[in-house]
Amino acid sequence: MAAKVIGVIGGSGLYEIEGLKGVKPVRVKTPFGPPSDEYMTGVLGDTRMVFLPRHGRGHRLLPSEINYRANIYGMKKLGVEWIISVSAVGSMREEIRPGDIVVVDQFFDRTKDRASSFFGDGIVGHVEFADPVCRDLSAALFRAAKDAGARVHMGGTYICIEGPQFSTRAESNIYRKWGVDVIGMTNIPEAKLAREAEICYATVALSTDYDCWHTSEESVTVEMILNTLKANVETAKRIIKNAAPLIGAMGGERKCKCASALKYAVLTDKRKIPAKTKKNLSLLTGKYLK
Repeated sequence: MAAKVIGVIGGSGLYEIEGLKGVKPVRVKTPFGPPSDEYMTGVLGDTRMVFLPRHGRGHRLLPSEINYRANIYGMKKLGVEWIISVSAVGSMREEIRPGDIVVVDQFFDRTKDRASSFFGDGIVGHVEFADPVCRDLSAALFRAAKDAGARVHMGGTYICIEGPQFSTRAESNIYRKWGVDVIGMTNIPEAKLAREAEICYATVALSTDYDCWHTSEESVTVEMILNTLKANVETAKRIIKNAAPLIGAMGGERKCKCASALKYAVLTDKRKIPAKTKKNLSLLTGKYLK
């Protein structure tokens, strides 16, 4: 049985987990340009781990500047089958307090200027995305969060805005009427690309604040977010550590739909796909385009 490979996308210090051994940086080249930074690889128990700072070390990249395609392609190239997305969010619900964890199960896309698919340049593909996170992985993360002593909520809708500005009060109140639970700037198109890459994806959303809809609270500030994030980082590390053996215990072949998302996705006649495009996507579509 091949060893599980778990990817973690989040802050630059998440790989500093007790028990993680053989940590080393790996630089990956992709057809879509450079990823956010070097990947940090290591072994946690019996599980291979791959970490990537989403915004680059030192938090250098705006949400709109992140090369999401390169990041996910690099994870695929390193053998990752599961991605844990650790993401700071604002809460849109009274019951989701700052410091809480939400294992989201839906996304609402309000981004505008991001490459959100590996397809194009002569190849057309459509993947199923009704359920955008892996249920198996989400269940493991929920259990891991409970075991870590976190106040955790299972399920919720994450609205992804373009940023980098936070919402106006009008926007925040409208989003609440739409029924969303948390707000962030990074999980789309990350989740879409992970599905196209046939990688299981789920989010550990770290609630840092009530978005500006909450009139009895101060408007969100960067200082407020950073203070709560610092407190949440150690919890996130415990969740990752707890989740690794749970994922490892799931057995050999993945039984979720994520593992075969591209099986019927490509509509383009194989003979019509440009050679360069076919080569660039061979890591993702090669087994279906033989």
